[in-house]
Amino acid sequence: MKKYDRLILFSLVLYILTAIGTGYGVYGVTAESGKEYKIEINRLYNSLSGDEDPDRLNLRSCKYVKNVAWLPAGVLSEASRSAREKIDEFYEQGNLLKTEIRPWYEEGDFKGFVRFDYVEPDVNYRRIIWITQICLALMEGFLLAVLFYLRSQLVRPFQRMSGLPHELAMGHLKGTVTEEKSRFFGNFLWGIGQLKDTLDTSKKRELKLQKEKKLLLLSLSHDIKTPLNTIKLYGRALEEELYPTGEQKKHAARQIEKKADEIERYVEEIMKNAREDILDIQVRKEEFYLTDLMDKVLDTYREKCSIRMTDLTVGKFENRLIIGDPERTMEVFENLFENAFKYGDGRRIEITFYEEDYRQLIRIFNTGSPVTDTEFNHVFESFFRAGNSEGKQGNGLGLYICREIMRKMDGEIFAEKSVDGMAFVLVFR
Repeated sequence: MKKYDRLILFSLVLYILTAIGTGYGVYGVTAESGKEYKIEINRLYNSLSGDEDPDRLNLRSCKYVKNVAWLPAGVLSEASRSAREKIDEFYEQGNLLKTEIRPWYEEGDFKGFVRFDYVEPDVNYRRIIWITQICLALMEGFLLAVLFYLRSQLVRPFQRMSGLPHELAMGHLKGTVTEEKSRFFGNFLWGIGQLKDTLDTSKKRELKLQKEKKLLLLSLSHDIKTPLNTIKLYGRALEEELYPTGEQKKHAARQIEKKADEIERYVEEIMKNAREDILDIQVRKEEFYLTDLMDKVLDTYREKCSIRMTDLTVGKFENRLIIGDPERTMEVFENLFENAFKYGDGRRIEITFYEEDYRQLIRIFNTGSPVTDTEFNHVFESFFRAGNSEGKQGNGLGLYICREIMRKMDGEIFAEKSVDGMAFVLVFR
């Protein structure tokens, strides 16, 4: 956006410079084009020769010079009355024509003065300059209108939603896509919203499948008990010599072997499923500033808290450098805020900061009814949902994911309960 604003500023500066340069240029060209009469005067003046009377010069080819008069040098030296009348008549301007008087020399001898009567070309300098400036202003106005229209309809909406693909790539699927008034991105945002819903549904389906896989493991573990009990029974019968014949003993041994093979199959199935973790969470370890993290958190959730009429309080903190994955840390905050919205009473959310043993601690507290003491010991277990989650959507993995992320970043998360709410403390290196 800053680069685009610089483009608008550059457009204004270019317009000002162009207007000034064009004004000077037009004025210079029109001023020069308005002096064609000088060319005619120079041509007539250079055509004077000998004792030729300038009054007899041919003016039919002249457009601007209308009359030529001349005052001989002899008249200037006379002191008679007629000479003075000729001089007065020569310098008299009794018409609307403009005049230019030049001395005339012939081979170094002063011959007298020549007067050229002419009209100037009808050039309205101011009108031309004003028309030029108005045209430039209209062009600049149109250009600015286009730039500001693109800024409001394309650049600004695109900047606001530029982070959506990255959020989707990082798996941040909570919340809804904010609608844009721009008609250019309506279908695009609708598609992003559909994609987000599809990914969220796929994620929930995956979590459901993972839960079913865990139940399968439990079921397989339970199924082992049946062949194991059979083996125990045959083993005890052989130990107590309950089978008198060799054929019965062989049958018992074959049954033990059969049930052992069955158990082996179950164990292989359990080992196969146990090798696949329920969630494959990958984190990066890098340094980032606490201020950058909190700016992103507040940009996301200050407006949401305002809409929900929830009082969001953020304590003072130093801009420390902490180690972890900023995107995954943001995911932890998202889970904690969504839990606060879902299970809290919506009155207040507080974020406080403090240090302990050279580690940065962030405490997120929300008011509401806390879980029971028994439930409190299981809040970070996968698929666990407390009693206050009845009737509310969820899969019991939010806090489990938070703990896995914090531990993979060499941090930790703890839960605290009080009379009026619950708090979660994040520990960073």
